[in-house]
Amino acid sequence: MMRFDVDHLDWDKGAGLLPAIVQDSRSGAVLMLGYMNREALDATRQGGKVTFYSRSKQRLWTKGEGSGNFLAFKSLHVDCDADSILVLAEPQGPTCHLGTPSCFGEVASPLAFLAELDALVAQRERERPPGSYTTKLFVSGVRRIAQKVGEEGVETALAATTGDDAELLDESADLLFHLIVLLRARSNSLTDVVDRLRSRHGVATTA
Repeated sequence: MMRFDVDHLDWDKGAGLLPAIVQDSRSGAVLMLGYMNREALDATRQGGKVTFYSRSKQRLWTKGEGSGNFLAFKSLHVDCDADSILVLAEPQGPTCHLGTPSCFGEVASPLAFLAELDALVAQRERERPPGSYTTKLFVSGVRRIAQKVGEEGVETALAATTGDDAELLDESADLLFHLIVLLRARSNSLTDVVDRLRSRHGVATTA
């Protein structure tokens, strides 16, 4: 988490309020915009749930206090002019009151869906809902999941050499899904794989 002096923020520019953009820490999607005063910022950092100052209610307001769709605080960053805040958070359900993931509609890159899928697989691993294919995989154990990854890898390679593009895409999707499950079964995630790739290219990891 980034460390900084709250007093160095330019609170005077917005009469004690600074715009706070919330971004999904997993997918990078922009979720919403709110405003924070010093108290809201402190509450966010100390309480672990993103909290704003509501200009209409004239009080601190924790996102999700009514709906239960909280934003779990991960980290905080300040722009170069110290007059706006970027909050990275993990949404616990839809962010928008209309029931959509973002208040801005579909703003994430299509690749961001991989982060959403990774998070869903992690949830399945924790909760093990009955009737779920992913639950069945986790119950079968690492050896069986690894076998499935091998099978899907072979089928993907065959589709690339003997099938059409639709078959290749279908098999690739199956391979990616089972790989995500295998990583999670070994307490890893796609983020860990991305960090390894980034390190190979001399880019700082997300840790």
